[in-house]
Amino acid sequence: MNKLYSILVIGILILSSCKQNDKIILTDPIESGRGFIESSLKGDYDQAKKYMLQDSINNDFLDRLKDVYNTKMSQSEKDGLKNANIIINSTDNVSDSVQVINYSNTFRKVPDKIKVIKRNNEWRVDFKYTFSGNM
Repeated sequence: MNKLYSILVIGILILSSCKQNDKIILTDPIESGRGFIESSLKGDYDQAKKYMLQDSINNDFLDRLKDVYNTKMSQSEKDGLKNANIIINSTDNVSDSVQVINYSNTFRKVPDKIKVIKRNNEWRVDFKYTFSGNM
């Protein structure tokens, strides 16, 4: 009986930890940035959008990225991105409400950066910064 109970508890813990991985964390700039990057690498742009600052320019850039992913990438590229690990190279605290995350991934190995800004006590990715570099 103890063994059965232990197996049941372990199963519940595993299921609950899997469920928590889908949770959107907007209270920490690194977690928000990581969530956006990870969702984008996996091609889950609906999930990535949940981490993003909502404005027309950001939405347009995300739609373009989604289009490239869906129409121009080979399946091997998509698989490589889905299986890639995120490497946070550095973070730059520009102010109390702006942080820039310099990162790469193990598939492409090309440095990139995103800006995360705090609005209404939530950290959101300002995706247009990736393309313009403007603060």
